[in-house]
Amino acid sequence: MSTVIDGAHVVTMDAARAEYGSGHVVVEGRRITAVGAGPAPRDVDGARYVDARGCLLTPGLVNTHHHLYQWTTRGHAVDGTLFEWLTTLYPVWGRLDEDVVRASASGALAWLARTGCTTTTDHHYVFPRDGGDVLGAEIEAARAIGLRFHPTRGSMDLGQSQGGLPPDHVVEDIDAILAATEAAIDTHHDPSFDSMLRIGVAPCSPFSVTGALLEQAAGLARAKGVRLHTHLCETLDEEDFCREHFNRTPVEYMDSVGWLGPDVWFAHAVHLDDQSIATMAATGTSAAHCPSSNARLGAGIARVRDMRDAGVTVGLGVDGAASNEACAMLEEVRHAALFARARGGPRQLTVREALELGTLGGAAVLGRAAEIGSLEPGKLADLALWRLDTLPHAGIADPVAALVLGAPPPLELLLVNGAPVVERDRLFTVDEETVAREVTRAGKKLLERVGALS
Repeated sequence: MSTVIDGAHVVTMDAARAEYGSGHVVVEGRRITAVGAGPAPRDVDGARYVDARGCLLTPGLVNTHHHLYQWTTRGHAVDGTLFEWLTTLYPVWGRLDEDVVRASASGALAWLARTGCTTTTDHHYVFPRDGGDVLGAEIEAARAIGLRFHPTRGSMDLGQSQGGLPPDHVVEDIDAILAATEAAIDTHHDPSFDSMLRIGVAPCSPFSVTGALLEQAAGLARAKGVRLHTHLCETLDEEDFCREHFNRTPVEYMDSVGWLGPDVWFAHAVHLDDQSIATMAATGTSAAHCPSSNARLGAGIARVRDMRDAGVTVGLGVDGAASNEACAMLEEVRHAALFARARGGPRQLTVREALELGTLGGAAVLGRAAEIGSLEPGKLADLALWRLDTLPHAGIADPVAALVLGAPPPLELLLVNGAPVVERDRLFTVDEETVAREVTRAGKKLLERVGALS
């Protein structure tokens, strides 16, 4: 179908960062065909016209790091460090199955859509032996919700008996990991321009995988032409682990196993020294900034200004639902701005730079800046229309400041690939109450398997 959005304040995120105080966007099929100032053309055959006066139109938000399966384990170990939190929840996650993952992913994806997200990644790295097809379950959930999806086939092969953090029963054999990862790529990956589904390769972290897995996973990903993702530099504990076991900083270690380059992005990247930032910039390695999760776990505040100034591509991520119970993409835009300013003053990150991180920045991290992340003719029609004429935002002079710094506004419309996913602040594709009931039921089922958590 065709959709014409007329009368909004339009933030394009194009190369000139053009904005139109009263503008329009025309969508025909899956593509944007026109963007401009003033009234929309009235002769688009068969189009649905949306009166967007009082609204702000932006590109859809892009989430570059998540763990969808954690939606059913929110609210546990709320005062723990990263390692304390992980050791509390690993035994629970070890009892996941495809039904629980499907419900968890549905809840997380539904809320991402409700908070303006049109494209999301997922880093799923727990594959219980009797859990069924958990990756397929979350792909099914994303298809039902209607989001553009970039799941990564994660993995862990370094259990506690070998000096790693995860318990042995949740790690896999390296050959099984590589075979399953290759099968996931062959089965699901779609490299086409308007792809709704792309697969990445994502061993979990330096303290949960071996160097052999990192090296072989990188070789597999590059042979298949897909991207690489892992956690890095999230905490000082990880820094200590890498220096103790490898006599290197985390970035130096990843360099030694072939994990730097324009096809790689690291989640968190909080504890980077100047040399590590320079190395990432020189190699084109990107970062997923997760401000809310890093604050929840007390991990620190990433050096976003320094990374951007050095030339590192930075996007935003909500991270897992169990370390960010809100899981709202718009909140990450707000927190990116506020935390950067808390660290270094009001010029550390402007409101428009924060919005850029959540749109075009995320698209670039995923290698899709030519397709999504801005409102331009020829690009895919992923966009978010925010209502700013209700009480919380009425009278705020700058619409972008209203979105980034104000209360979360109602989402009037969310289009993904030109199709409506949210309308008038309600999901269009699935029933929210049904999803909520299924999430509650799945969470109870999972916790009954392992006993109640303290």
